[in-house]
Amino acid sequence: MQLEVITVPVSDVDRAKAFYAKLGWRLDADFNQGGRAIQFTPPGSQCSIHFGTNLTSVPPGSAQGLFLIVPDIEAARAELAGRGVTVSEVFHYTSFNRLDPAARLSGRASDRSSYGSFVSFSDPDGNGWLVQEITTRLPGRTDPTATTFGSASELASALRRAAAAHGEHEKRTGQPDANWPDWYAAYMVAEQAGTELPT
Repeated sequence: MQLEVITVPVSDVDRAKAFYAKLGWRLDADFNQGGRAIQFTPPGSQCSIHFGTNLTSVPPGSAQGLFLIVPDIEAARAELAGRGVTVSEVFHYTSFNRLDPAARLSGRASDRSSYGSFVSFSDPDGNGWLVQEITTRLPGRTDPTATTFGSASELASALRRAAAAHGEHEKRTGQPDANWPDWYAAYMVAEQAGTELPT
């Protein structure tokens, strides 16, 4: 089973369509057959959102805590702001209680840990999105048989991390590694799968 679509409740379908198009998300469908249904997919995502008329009975704006995952929180914030989205400053939580305003502190997570830094924004109805930075997945959080990257910048970031780790590998061995592409590949697959990294 795969989670494929999330319904986002909106009050004005055309206004919501314009907003999600402004984010640079792919428009997959716009049907009008006894009710309107629009579907968008964020870049690199396997899950889409849809909204329209006669799709849900929940009030517009009631979808909260919808997560988007990025490899670089500062770059994601800059892109959203550049697209005209009102987006928060980068922040982190001191606990898992996202309802407690005191648990939300300004700035990146102090240890810059994967899963630790966020920005937030809302669509015109108030549906709330959290953008979370993940650079290394926890073990078991990905399919170890599949390695994918959602964008060129995500792949470039993974290559940079592999290059830095490979530099340390060459320092330890004291010689250049002619098979660096194999080492990079093994590192990037292990990093994404959350398994032991090559040394």
